[in-house]
Amino acid sequence: MMTGGNYTTIDDSQKVSGSVPSVPDPAHTTVKFAESNLQTFPPSATQGKISGGSNPPRDADDTFSGPGNGTSTDEPHSGGWLHKFTVGAYKPFFDVDTSDVVDRLKESLFPFRGTFTEKTADKPDLYGPFWICTTLIFVAASIGTFVTYVAHKWKKQEWNYDINLVTWSAGVFYGYVTIIPLALYVVLKYFSAPSGLVQLFCLYGYSLFIFIPVLCLSVVPVEIFRWVIAGVAGFMSATFVALNLKAHINSAGERSILIIASIFLLQLGLAVVLKLYLFTVTV
Repeated sequence: MMTGGNYTTIDDSQKVSGSVPSVPDPAHTTVKFAESNLQTFPPSATQGKISGGSNPPRDADDTFSGPGNGTSTDEPHSGGWLHKFTVGAYKPFFDVDTSDVVDRLKESLFPFRGTFTEKTADKPDLYGPFWICTTLIFVAASIGTFVTYVAHKWKKQEWNYDINLVTWSAGVFYGYVTIIPLALYVVLKYFSAPSGLVQLFCLYGYSLFIFIPVLCLSVVPVEIFRWVIAGVAGFMSATFVALNLKAHINSAGERSILIIASIFLLQLGLAVVLKLYLFTVTV
């Protein structure tokens, strides 16, 4: 060992006692971290009770429509058959544009075309039939009341309002467009020529549109004129229904002619009933 100045030099050839031996490196330890879904967004796998975390929530109206994308068709519909008795079940049949209703009203005034069922096959509606029947009830009650009032005043007789005219009209129109399509639906299904029930409601509802202007013309106090307009309206309405159902009913075989004739006569019978009870004013 050599000492010079303030520094001390150690000779490499000398063995220094008490030196600390070198410590070997410990074995290399690998630390592994568990994979976490927090590293990715959205998570690659669904956990817990909430499914489809990356999808937007379903709208409440989807319950009344067909199964959408990402939804399972195996899930039972809430309510089961009780769903048919809810307002939402019939909501799609009232979702119709004004232009569509106007076109269908025009179609009912040209009965010999026979294309109404083709044009409404994809989207039959109940909006038009409902308001047609409601308008018929209002027009029948108001015009009948007005005509009887004028007739009584003309003869200087006492006049009393007849509420039975409203209830009778409601029973006839609402009952006809409900019972007759239901009965026809059962008959067609029995003869292996089933038709959509809503389609039948739609067809029969629009077939009554022709009676609205006829009711307005019934104020003319000429009996023969009332019979003529009632007959023309009944013939047009019956032809409209029969021709639109003819192509479909032909699949029922030999009984198709009998079914079509019955449909035609029922519409004519409705016109006769309306003439006797709504187009006739007695004082």
